[in-house]
Amino acid sequence: MGKTYERIDGRLRSFIEAQPLFFTATAPLSGDGTVNLSPKGLRGCFAVLDELTVAYLDFAGSTAETVAHLRENGRITLMWCAFQGPPNIVRVHGRGEPVFRDDPRFRELLSHFPDIDPAAHGLRAIVVVTAELVRDSCGYAVPYMAYEGDRELHGKRFSREDDASLSAYFAKKEHIATSLDGLPGLPLPLPPSTV
Repeated sequence: MGKTYERIDGRLRSFIEAQPLFFTATAPLSGDGTVNLSPKGLRGCFAVLDELTVAYLDFAGSTAETVAHLRENGRITLMWCAFQGPPNIVRVHGRGEPVFRDDPRFRELLSHFPDIDPAAHGLRAIVVVTAELVRDSCGYAVPYMAYEGDRELHGKRFSREDDASLSAYFAKKEHIATSLDGLPGLPLPLPPSTV
């Protein structure tokens, strides 16, 4: 049923690029730390950079668990499910790194996301993931669900912010600069946008 792939290309790449939703899973090294699982959406926020490297835009939110875990240990799993068409689940297990707005690589990485306005969503970082294991599985028990479109609320909420007000918003949130388990999260104040 499941198959391991050496690279992200062809049918596999087409499948993950077509999905409007994916999930990220991370955890701290501590055995009693908080495992984090996050849904990621918005068309255009995900890109395949090459056969073993993918990236997604990390937007404003109420926590920064994924960023904190990646800063500590780099472990991450991404998962896509087919909610329409033939059943399929794809997982990319690998090492991730948050590339922050003041990183020299940021501008070039952002060029891989031409279909989304990052300013409208409070872009915090670009998460780059290098695949170590790529597998699919049947997905027979995943239900059919219809994609109706992206919600507009996130963009409406964060398009009102500039760098200073976004930093102030993050500073008020308990688990942005520090994770639930006390790990360093998003560097604050937020580095100025280079775009």
